[in-house]
Amino acid sequence: MKQVQAPFLFPPLSYDIINQMKLIFFEKIDSTNTYAKLNIDDLEDKSVVYTNFQTRGRGRFDRSWVNLGSENIYMTIILKPSEKFEQNYSNLTQYLSLCLCKQLKEPGLTPQIKWPNDVLVNGKKIAGILAETVIKGGNLKGIALGIGVNLNADLQDVLNIDRPATSLNLELGKNIDKPKFMKKLLEEFFESYDDFLKHGFKFIKEDYEKRACFLGQNLKVVIFDIIKEGYCKGLDDFGNLILTDKNGHEQSINMGEIIE
Repeated sequence: MKQVQAPFLFPPLSYDIINQMKLIFFEKIDSTNTYAKLNIDDLEDKSVVYTNFQTRGRGRFDRSWVNLGSENIYMTIILKPSEKFEQNYSNLTQYLSLCLCKQLKEPGLTPQIKWPNDVLVNGKKIAGILAETVIKGGNLKGIALGIGVNLNADLQDVLNIDRPATSLNLELGKNIDKPKFMKKLLEEFFESYDDFLKHGFKFIKEDYEKRACFLGQNLKVVIFDIIKEGYCKGLDDFGNLILTDKNGHEQSINMGEIIE
């Protein structure tokens, strides 16, 4: 696996944090998240590892993330906000999903979020997000915040995915400029990153709920091999689902996946 000096990627940048960011590029790699975790001690805070081809990309629950070609985004943001893991770090995936929704809204789309962090366009998944934490000796060494975004894909390749999926070029009917898209997504993320760390999910709750496609519905949520059912009355200030079961009992769910 050969690390290559990051190619010229971005047009002029407006945020200092991105000008100072270290970009680590691989033409091909097994997984940007795996690389980030294995090398977390040597990677700087707010570095970005990205690639054109992932051979073993992963999503939540260790699902494989299909590589749809080099014109799509496969990247991991390395974050080292403190030496102690804080509660709001668990919501970083939700924060990133909202950042992506804001960007997808610009060309006229209406993206939605399926709890906790799947981004959908017209009911089909366009992006996956996975955060993995590295703790050694009781100290937080860093967070690998990975994201894959389908920007430019062939229709047949998308149809071969085992669940409803789409890509931005198919939705808009034109090719997408990958460097420009990636640059704007990083800008969006870091513009309010410090505020998010300070205030947690409450900082994004209102905007997140506007994008949520699951509120006010009867849901089934699978947690490992357990299924919870109930009416989703909303989210609490920590980003957890609040479900009311058939007996009127409320329960807070902080992990799992909504199933159809």
